[in-house]
Amino acid sequence: MNFKIENKIKNSLGRAGMISTSHGDILTPAFVTVGTKATVKSLSPEQVREAGAQVVLANTYHLYLEPGEKIIKESGGLHKFMNWQGPTMTDSGGFQAFSLGVAYGNKLSKFIAAESPEPEEIDEAYAEEKDKKAKITEDGVEFKSIIDGSTHFFTPEKSIQIQNDIGADIIFAFDECTSPHASKEYLKEASARTHRWAERSLIENSKLKIKNSKQNALFGIVQGGRYEDLRVESAKVIGEMDLASRGGGFQGFGVGGSFVKEDMATAVKWVNEILPEGKPRHLLGVGEPIDLILGVENGCDTFDCVAPTRMARNGTLYTKHGKINIMNAKYKNIFEPIDEGCECYACKNYTTAYLSHLFRAKEMFASTLASIHNLYFLNNLMSQIRESILNNTFPDFKNNFLENYKS
Repeated sequence: MNFKIENKIKNSLGRAGMISTSHGDILTPAFVTVGTKATVKSLSPEQVREAGAQVVLANTYHLYLEPGEKIIKESGGLHKFMNWQGPTMTDSGGFQAFSLGVAYGNKLSKFIAAESPEPEEIDEAYAEEKDKKAKITEDGVEFKSIIDGSTHFFTPEKSIQIQNDIGADIIFAFDECTSPHASKEYLKEASARTHRWAERSLIENSKLKIKNSKQNALFGIVQGGRYEDLRVESAKVIGEMDLASRGGGFQGFGVGGSFVKEDMATAVKWVNEILPEGKPRHLLGVGEPIDLILGVENGCDTFDCVAPTRMARNGTLYTKHGKINIMNAKYKNIFEPIDEGCECYACKNYTTAYLSHLFRAKEMFASTLASIHNLYFLNNLMSQIRESILNNTFPDFKNNFLENYKS
């Protein structure tokens, strides 16, 4: 993998560039489409590509459970298995330590609002095993299968082995994603554990690349929650991690963990001011349009999130003026495209009224058209951001977008 910076945003950390992989180039900044189980729900690979997607991210935990990484390896790897010819990524399974652990059954997300009250004794949730499907130890994470309840243990080495079998171009070190409500004491402990796991991931991937002649790129993940000193420390440790005897350090970086929603861009800036400038930076699990713009401005190159397709299946659609719910009665009689000027397949061929009808009739085609539109919207947004950086007009683009878009 190679990364080249083509232009920078004046007086900020943002840049436009290109990540080159053995399966093609990624023009950055770029949105990474999530295909959790080696498929983007309701869409064919051709439709994903036509919606402007450059790269697809698959989920290590879910593919390990079903169909199993060995089957994917036997098929020739992720690209052949899902018939996607472009670049691919896999996450490490670290997010499931949060989503199946403290967040499971508690309706917790990785974001909290600035005014959110601090739950008392939140760390008790980490120690509580009842009804949780993930238990964190120093050596790794014990998962209970969401399919049959069987027990599985992920170590950093195991995560890297699974990702190598799946065969993505860019993979991530195993980390612990924490709750935004966690205490600073716990976040410090979890961040230090993530650093130890990062080194183990780096060593294991280096062994496998030598053994199997693999050409993947391993990204290290920065943690630290909402605290500046923890974020800064994590960025320094991960950014400087270089095992000369094992082929060097990470080839890129992921910014992970939890955030205060209003301060997400600030937290990203803390990290990217420290990470090596010449390597790509990926913001994990962030996909709202305004967050993408702020993330780019503060130095991130790629982003992934399930939101655009998940919201699409529930009838929520992006427009240049903000999100709409297609189930609202007023859309039943609008015989215009979802978003005026949009060049996606859905907007060029169907009306808002037709899409409203499909959702009300519970037709499967509704999810397909809505997902195409939402993916195109974000991919086109990233393309416009990139063009504005190359043309040195990013501040004007940002201001115009924020004036019109109502989140």
